[in-house]
Amino acid sequence: MNDMPGRIRDIRIEYYRSRGPGGQRKNKKETAVRIRHIPTGITVIATEFRSQARNRELALKRLKERLERLKRKKKRRIPTKISVSAKERILKKKRLRSEKKRLRQKVVEW
Repeated sequence: MNDMPGRIRDIRIEYYRSRGPGGQRKNKKETAVRIRHIPTGITVIATEFRSQARNRELALKRLKERLERLKRKKKRRIPTKISVSAKERILKKKRLRSEKKRLRQKVVEW
């Protein structure tokens, strides 16, 4: 059992009746699987197959992927500096927009 995510006591496996189309086949057996990883609070489900064993394998695989994604370090964001010409373009558009709005206002006569 090397491919098991974490320790066995860290997960809780629940079986339940899956919902959705499928009629009798789905309604009479508890084939759906929900696995909770207690330390992280991650929950994964699998309801694709009619077999509880296959659903359990699939849910364990999904949990393993989620835990690996959680362990992966995020790349540090390198802030980029906006160029002078781009700043000027933005300010020019802002000026034009404000002028347009100013022209829309009603003229008040005294």
